[in-house]
Amino acid sequence: MKKTVDVSIPLGPIHPCFKEPARVKCETKGEFVTGAEVELGYMKKGIERIMKGRPWQEVMFLAERVCGICSVIHNMVFIEALEKMSGIEVPERAALLRVVVNELDRMQSHTLANFSYCYTIEHETLGMYLLDMREKVMDLLELITGARVTCAYIVPGGVRFDLREEDRESLLASLDAIETDVRRYMGMFEGGSLIGLRSRDIGILSKEAALEAHAVGPTARASGMPEIDRRLQHPTYQKLQFTPVSRDGCDNFSRIMIRFDELLQSIELIRRCSALLPEGPVRGGGIPGAGEIVYCGEAPRGELTYFIKTDDAGRILDISIQTPSIMNIEACCHYMLKDAASIADVPSTFVSADPCIACTER
Repeated sequence: MKKTVDVSIPLGPIHPCFKEPARVKCETKGEFVTGAEVELGYMKKGIERIMKGRPWQEVMFLAERVCGICSVIHNMVFIEALEKMSGIEVPERAALLRVVVNELDRMQSHTLANFSYCYTIEHETLGMYLLDMREKVMDLLELITGARVTCAYIVPGGVRFDLREEDRESLLASLDAIETDVRRYMGMFEGGSLIGLRSRDIGILSKEAALEAHAVGPTARASGMPEIDRRLQHPTYQKLQFTPVSRDGCDNFSRIMIRFDELLQSIELIRRCSALLPEGPVRGGGIPGAGEIVYCGEAPRGELTYFIKTDDAGRILDISIQTPSIMNIEACCHYMLKDAASIADVPSTFVSADPCIACTER
């Protein structure tokens, strides 16, 4: 009788399908994956240590450099934490513009995640379509903030620039075109036979496993957990009557489709902000002072938490950041990859969780 040999197979840290370096060490029996562990430590920046002792004006720029793919939410959570700690009020127009920019950033991040997945399962045509659509979203970010990646748009008491009427019209027109593209690509993904074979019933993360692993963001919402969306606690999103979307497929297919769903949801939120945008100032003023706070927001990948302690001059005495990917990476390795039928499904399942190594290692 032929004996099946157990083999340990490492994927990464350099892998053509990974956006950032990480090593996934898989234990296999033939093609069957019996377990997996992730090995990090390839790009640590020590950015929290760099932040300590610096004034908030400098840390504001450092915060959005924790990760270039989700820079706006780092900027937003850091500034809103200082505002809440110091009692700084934000004009309604500025609060709505923050949502506009944050949702555009979510759109480009989700589109990049879905591109990476399509590339991983070798559907390069759809992947390139998505990458082209992402450029249109990045152009809108540049239109409003003046930059494409590190925008530094949100400042204490408001936002850096107002939205001109002609730019608002361009924004809405572009969103109409992007929505048409999203619906087309959703149909391609949903109906593709190759995609179905490589995605449905693969990388299963049940609701119970998601709870046990503390999964967050689209990874958790694809396992039937809409309540974990931190936007539900944000006052501006509450005014917009925000309701999170979810799916219960619990597999790679559901995780990609939930990001498509959220692209449409972000477009609708931006339109709602545009319709409600009142006349008025976009900066109310205010200077952060001494205090200590824990504040959360919803990054494209899930819950983002900042702990901040400042002195009277607004210098950062202590800061700690909890990013969402660490929980999703653990959920992926301990649950989604366990009992995978083929080692070929490991890269696509890992990418379906949209791991952000820059955030995780910072």
